[in-house]
Amino acid sequence: MKVDWRPGTMLYPLPAVIITCGTMEESNMLTVSWTGTICSDPAMLYISVRPSRHSYPIIKERMEFTVNLTTKAMARATDWVGVRSGAEYDKWKETGLTPEPGVKVACPCIKESPLAIECRVKEIIPLGTHDMFIADVLNVRAQESLIDPATGAFDLGGADLISYIHGGYYSQGEKLGKFGFSVQKKKK
Repeated sequence: MKVDWRPGTMLYPLPAVIITCGTMEESNMLTVSWTGTICSDPAMLYISVRPSRHSYPIIKERMEFTVNLTTKAMARATDWVGVRSGAEYDKWKETGLTPEPGVKVACPCIKESPLAIECRVKEIIPLGTHDMFIADVLNVRAQESLIDPATGAFDLGGADLISYIHGGYYSQGEKLGKFGFSVQKKKK
């Protein structure tokens, strides 16, 4: 069967994250769904941002940003941050989200986010409608309530994360298995 490609026919679901940039005194945030891990050692990720976005020149000038994962409780703020411009609104005030100082970057992270990833831009690649910011991961901050004290593992399943699928936000589903479960020996 042949399927015609149309704009918006992409690979889904995508994470719905809020990117923070700037400094504690003068910061902005934007919602991004074109993001992901590109290397584990060294830890690297990317975000793709339209040059017309208010945050674009801030990220390009400072060469750093923080990726903040979003939750079901943050869904309204996640959408609002994505459809309103920081040139016209104080997004922190309007959403009620709380800025916290970064550890390795000047830009804030979001207190309500279960996981914040501080990044330094390594390369910018113009792609067309978006530019891709490839970045090194400098620091990861996780909410302590989601860390298992016995193992130190982060409970992403308990974080109630949301994803973005072609114009809609969705909560995550149930866990179906863990890496390698299909070949794991059955317990007797």
